Amino acid sequence: MALGTVTDAYELRFDAGRTCLDLLATTHPEERFDSVEVLCAWIIGAGLVPPGTTLAHADGSWLVEFRELRGRIGQLVRGGLAPEPWPSYDVALARVNDLACAAPPAPRAVRDEDGSLVRKLDHPPECAALLGALARDAVELLTDPVARAGLRECEGDNCPIVYLDSSRGRRRRWCSSEVCGNRERVARHRRRAALARA
Repeated sequence: MALGTVTDAYELRFDAGRTCLDLLATTHPEERFDSVEVLCAWIIGAGLVPPGTTLAHADGSWLVEFRELRGRIGQLVRGGLAPEPWPSYDVALARVNDLACAAPPAPRAVRDEDGSLVRKLDHPPECAALLGALARDAVELLTDPVARAGLRECEGDNCPIVYLDSSRGRRRRWCSSEVCGNRERVARHRRRAALARA
């Protein structure tokens, strides 16, 4: 995937309700972290760093680290949705807890050119700090009974995305009404049209 395509809302999605769940969405419908540039676009888009933060020091090891954390968080989230935790659950939990110990990037408020306050970082963030922020988000999600009760897996056809249902009445069925919800409505319309023709 070329960097020019990552601006498409479907390419990099930020609609799962939590940053750690948005990280999980980067595997569907195919691997999104196929380059350091895309990973950096995701880091900025997810709000882990302020817009304009320099991430020129990111390298291929960041891809490995982010994918590994994504897999561990996926084991915890999907394992938590299963009737009984998976055998690898405790290994994933230990790794996420270890990563959560790293301090996340420290923001500062500085004056922008127009005098308004904006968020900046003192220095470019290290990979461990960004992973720490994501791991902390996962720990907060998994230890909050109310939030954990809102975890849902998308009902869309072949969509494995897990999202946080914060809708009124907790009736949200799809990861995105514009993506999977629209596909379901189109499929339902086609089925009705086929029945009407038959």
